[in-house]
Amino acid sequence: MPDLSALSSGTLMAGKILYSQFLKGNRTGLEPVLMAAAVPARPGQRVAEIGCGAGAGLLCLTHRIPELSVWGIELDSATLALAEHNLKANGRTGVTLLNARFPDALPPDFPFGQFDHCFANPPWHDTDSSASPMEQRDLARRAMPDTLESWIKGATRLLRYKGSLTLALPATQMAAACTFLTRARFGDVTLCPLWPKTGRQARLMLIQARYGVKSPSRILPGLVLHQQEGGFTPESRTILKEGSPLILHRQQASRV
Repeated sequence: MPDLSALSSGTLMAGKILYSQFLKGNRTGLEPVLMAAAVPARPGQRVAEIGCGAGAGLLCLTHRIPELSVWGIELDSATLALAEHNLKANGRTGVTLLNARFPDALPPDFPFGQFDHCFANPPWHDTDSSASPMEQRDLARRAMPDTLESWIKGATRLLRYKGSLTLALPATQMAAACTFLTRARFGDVTLCPLWPKTGRQARLMLIQARYGVKSPSRILPGLVLHQQEGGFTPESRTILKEGSPLILHRQQASRV
């Protein structure tokens, strides 16, 4: 059993979610909270997170929409045990956790083609970058040469026709992501820049697409995260602190 004794205790969404992390290793940022807010799921649907880490995205999504069937896939067994710990601490049910390498080591009985939505924050540091002495941090951050392409291709094995894939990526991977999405028969590719402050370059962005459709791509105005004088903007605060959705698609907006 993985050792879960060396943890730091904290919260997400202004105390609405209990959240523990390893004292050493990769630390959770804003990406999984924003990514989960953008998943256009409805009650009763099935959702998978690829590379779920310690469960921040799963917790935020199921806080906003409790009536979901949710799967989390994670390669590192200790990190997956921490995700299970965090889910239990928040009384989450209906979540299935799978310790497997995605996409080439999923079990034969996996529910392929039955997911309405997938989301992921893939590792993106270059393979030849300096390795972290912490194995868990290295797995979470350092990509293999084909990680982004294989995760996008792998998502097509999970999704239903017209199902959505939501990615949180650095802006430097925008062009590659759009290319791989197009090759994998995703359409309606929607880019949402995450501006640190007004007038600053967006270093992160959300990319959402739907499998098997041919709708054209769009770039949204995006979300400004911080005010000039510090603190979150009112728009980002409602998402990060109150659990409001981040609406990216017209179809989702029409249901609100």
